[in-house]
Amino acid sequence: MLLELHDPVVALMRAVGRDIVMPRYQNLASDEISEKAANDFVTIADKESELRLAEGLADILPEAGIIGEEACAADPSILDRAGDGLNWIIDPIDGTGNFASGNPPFGIMVALADGGTTLAGWILDPLTGRLCHAMLGGGSHIDGDKITARESGDTLPVAALAVYFMTPQERADIQRRSQGSFALVDIPRCAAEQYPRLALGQNDVSVFARTLPWDHAAGTLFLNEAGGCCQRIDGPPYLVGDMRRGLLGASSPRLWDKAATILFG
Repeated sequence: MLLELHDPVVALMRAVGRDIVMPRYQNLASDEISEKAANDFVTIADKESELRLAEGLADILPEAGIIGEEACAADPSILDRAGDGLNWIIDPIDGTGNFASGNPPFGIMVALADGGTTLAGWILDPLTGRLCHAMLGGGSHIDGDKITARESGDTLPVAALAVYFMTPQERADIQRRSQGSFALVDIPRCAAEQYPRLALGQNDVSVFARTLPWDHAAGTLFLNEAGGCCQRIDGPPYLVGDMRRGLLGASSPRLWDKAATILFG
């Protein structure tokens, strides 16, 4: 079933990127951008993208439910069933803050999960056309080529630490622990970019405080299927519907163990 879904899902995502997202890029009126919460933006393109994706995915696999970021913003109770049964998980524009300011990176992410386990995930960069995808047990691919995650090879592992959803004490603690052990770099504020960076040897380690399914369902599967490691900071796998905070990703299991010990041990 999963292989049969791939081509229609990719075609849908590319059409949404071409017809809805990119025409709005660097072309948004002020009244087409709003804040759902402090520093949490939504645009007309997010809303239109999600509607088109939801309609198309429902046609592709009608028996699956729909868990979309903007639908959950309007009705938080939708998220309660994220870990139950078969569901499409939609992030219509990941990195909306970047998109709204007219800057990269941003992406479109779709995943299919069953009972909390992600079965397949797709991450599209509408600017470059790069498509990352993975299927459970089937490896990870970029633009059709199978990939294996690799470390950066830098003397100090390169770490991008998303600390902006942490408490001040948590931020201070993780920054103190990281000193001298990692080369810290800016985060892209876009999971659709961060996960490929971990797999492609650009970053070695990343920490996420908030772990909503539309941000992480596709990316965790992609990184793990590539041979990297992404799981809860205390070791269990990431499951859709598990609303605990904290997720650690690394370009290899070796670096995951190292980062877990240094940052959270």
